[in-house]
Amino acid sequence: MVQTCCLKTHRFGGHFTLSLKNSVGLVANEMPNEAYSYMNELHTSPFQGQMIAEINNFYYTDLVLMDGIRAFVDGGPDKGAEVEPDLLFASKDRVALDAVGIAVLRSYGKSDPTIMKGRIFELDQIQRAAMLEMGVKSASEIKLTPLDEGSFPVVEKLEHILKKEG
Repeated sequence: MVQTCCLKTHRFGGHFTLSLKNSVGLVANEMPNEAYSYMNELHTSPFQGQMIAEINNFYYTDLVLMDGIRAFVDGGPDKGAEVEPDLLFASKDRVALDAVGIAVLRSYGKSDPTIMKGRIFELDQIQRAAMLEMGVKSASEIKLTPLDEGSFPVVEKLEHILKKEG
């Protein structure tokens, strides 16, 4: 299973759309012959972040590619404040990938307030996914590997954010 996702905030709930939230699209809005809306339950729940993580507990990925060429740091998923990190990430670990994505969003210093405050591994989606053992349990377990000389300063900046705010 290869999954692709984008780096962006999400103004309709969940606060950010990275690899974990990308999986919400796998959930049926409703089942045939049922009037119950699963999407309404998800989008109105105070436990939305935890529910997003739990969706991911039902399948595994062999590789996830996150497109961070352009990203929304506020608003999103289709309009809002946009930046151009010019980055591409790859990992088998959706928790690590989302934590790095949050670090990128934080590096711009002007993202959704929910994304900006607190520790990265205390954000609902990431905390619940880590608790369910879907990936790394802390930022200290994340290893970033730059692919060229130009990537070293970016990696150092992201490692600093992960160490300080992970």
